Amino acid sequence: MTVSIDEIGGEISLEADSRRRVFLTAAGLVALLALVALLSLTHGAVPVPSGRVAGILVRAIEGRGVDPTQDSLIVIHIRLPRLFLGMMIGAALAMSGALMQGLFRNPLADPGLAGVSAGAGLGAALAIVLGDRLPQGLAGLGSSALPAAAFVGALAATSTLYAVATRGGRTSVATMLLAGVALAALASSFIGILAYVSDDRQLRDLTFWSMGSLGGANWVKVAALAPVTALMLAVAPFLSRGLNALALGEAEAFHLGVHLERLKAAIVFLVAMAVGASVAAAGVISFVGIVAPHAVRLVVGPDHRALLPLSVAVGAILLAGADVLARTLVSPAELPIGVLTAAIGAPFFLWLLMRRSGGFGV
Repeated sequence: MTVSIDEIGGEISLEADSRRRVFLTAAGLVALLALVALLSLTHGAVPVPSGRVAGILVRAIEGRGVDPTQDSLIVIHIRLPRLFLGMMIGAALAMSGALMQGLFRNPLADPGLAGVSAGAGLGAALAIVLGDRLPQGLAGLGSSALPAAAFVGALAATSTLYAVATRGGRTSVATMLLAGVALAALASSFIGILAYVSDDRQLRDLTFWSMGSLGGANWVKVAALAPVTALMLAVAPFLSRGLNALALGEAEAFHLGVHLERLKAAIVFLVAMAVGASVAAAGVISFVGIVAPHAVRLVVGPDHRALLPLSVAVGAILLAGADVLARTLVSPAELPIGVLTAAIGAPFFLWLLMRRSGGFGV
């Protein structure tokens, strides 16, 4: 078989166009992220001028400390950790969504399908409703009890999922998907029981936590979530080759030299870790994991070498931007951020379903 010079030139041109599109998209996302970060630091119940924000940040970076003014305290101790926490959670959820969609070879997949979010939610619900009845040693955890319970719930859900889906050293993706749906339903039923037996204060806490919020952001949570996010961002790019091969099918990926079981285990572990930590830090925040990677896929295509890092940027922008809206739409009150992400993500999900099926009733 012969290949013409025109065909080779066409392939080179397509590759150059693809790289140019990825570069322009990345540059645009960086600029948009900077704009959202500025809005996050300047807008809220107490507006702070952008020039004042710049002066406060420069003073802190130069090591001259934080002057004891209201603007400085708001920017450094409230809005800056909230911005960092929102960007890290958005990045973690978006990366989790991209990995899950690559694993299931389905752009409609979401981290919640693995039951991880539901498991984390059940752990947190147990801590909220039964926290006052814990033994003295566990009650001493104080404010750490809720994040710890959510993280343990996520790990328990992942372990159960893997035990059900793995037989003879091989993990079935289809079984994993079905088991995740079953685990999510089971966890939701237990959360409903806990809500039924809770008192008014516990029910209010449980309701607001289930909606998701960055209102409790602080530097302690940022420091706790940073290693998890850093580990995921460092490891995930090494999975891009395997995910690209897996898109052709499991048999083709195996013949291309991909260790499928190792790839599946790595993805499930990373998703469990990232989603569990995110839910522990800010409650249940839905649809970021499906909206961000699919939006990137529509622009740059399915190549995971570009899809994974760009999904991180879109996730960070989406959640940080939603947090700005949550703080400003009903200021000085604050909307739960999970309500806003659901309001954005649910119509997007319906549009995806219509797009894949060709319209209503098809």
